[in-house]
Amino acid sequence: MTLYRYKALNTRGETLGGTMEAASEAEVALRLQEQGHLPVETRLASEARGVDDWKMLFKPKPFSGQRLVQFTQQLATLLNAGQPLDRALTILLDLPEEPEAKRTITEIRDAVRGGSPLSTALERQHGTFSRLYINMVRAGEAGGSLEDTLQRLADYLERARALRGRVVNALIYPAILIVMVGASLLFLLGYVVPQFAAMYDSLDAELPLFTKIVLGIGEFVRDWWILLLVLPLLAFYAFWLKLRDAKFRARFDGWLLQRRFAGPLVARIETARLARTLGTLLRNGVPLIGALGIGRNVLGNLALAADVDAAATEVKNGVALSTALGRGKRFPRLAMQMIQVGEESGALDAMLLKTADTFEQQTGQSLDRLLAALVPAITMLLALVVMVVILAVLVPIYDLTSVIG
Repeated sequence: MTLYRYKALNTRGETLGGTMEAASEAEVALRLQEQGHLPVETRLASEARGVDDWKMLFKPKPFSGQRLVQFTQQLATLLNAGQPLDRALTILLDLPEEPEAKRTITEIRDAVRGGSPLSTALERQHGTFSRLYINMVRAGEAGGSLEDTLQRLADYLERARALRGRVVNALIYPAILIVMVGASLLFLLGYVVPQFAAMYDSLDAELPLFTKIVLGIGEFVRDWWILLLVLPLLAFYAFWLKLRDAKFRARFDGWLLQRRFAGPLVARIETARLARTLGTLLRNGVPLIGALGIGRNVLGNLALAADVDAAATEVKNGVALSTALGRGKRFPRLAMQMIQVGEESGALDAMLLKTADTFEQQTGQSLDRLLAALVPAITMLLALVVMVVILAVLVPIYDLTSVIG
């Protein structure tokens, strides 16, 4: 299945946009027409470029993050309290303030009142709810325990959001520190150092080699500082565009996993994400093959996702999950051993969730250690550079003072 991006018009003439997995563009158009929408544009998601990319990047989704968690928890609570599904959705309609969220809940409620299952109503909101979300709801409907499934789904979403938030929060301070260090160095080299260069030129003094080097760097920064700001941004943007190519992204992700420090951290994060997804899906009655197909899509590392695809093929042929995932030698051995224990004990779903807890804890510890080491390292680097610059500009002054004295 391929991910496509689409635009369509609904019966009220409103423009809809999102993503959909399908075998071809024709299938996307057909599915939109079956839902009563008029297809306007369909293209591969990987072909999105320029302004459209930035719009999709900053455009808020009607349900994402904490808002999706709250919606799921509130719906589960209302169903547990004995409210019919359409009544529960009507109550939830009064909670969000955003028009887009209200519109989404209204369309879901109307579809449910028209006789559609909740999973089908969610699927019609193309791209708003993930495949994992829809398939868990569908499994809950089939098992007659929709409210319990929604509560477990809310717990899963909250844990996944917490893990993602912890990773982001751990990187915010170092990122700010690096930006401040870069700005300080630009100011020091581009403004302060050239002042000393002009003074030494007026004195016609003989300067040490390392002073000449520092003064030369300062003059370069003063004259070309705009390039030093723009070129890294352009390089980052070019790299970001290059990552949109699936083959390059897969090679880069495989290379990243082999790095000494980043590789184990990425592997732990992705293992925790995959294990929690598989465990939650299996606990809600989704077959293992289907769970692997969904779990593969929650991974951000394409090299690990390829290992999951290969494992799914082997599992279809009767190979144990731990053996199939271990063939790629990218997932941590501890995770494979824990999964093997779950398979042998007949409690694979529980052991997968335990594996997720274990690796989320390890991820947190790794991030804490990384942050504890990274911040002092950046600070020491800044102090070292400042010391070199100060020595370079002050040593000649000291020499001249000694000669005059």
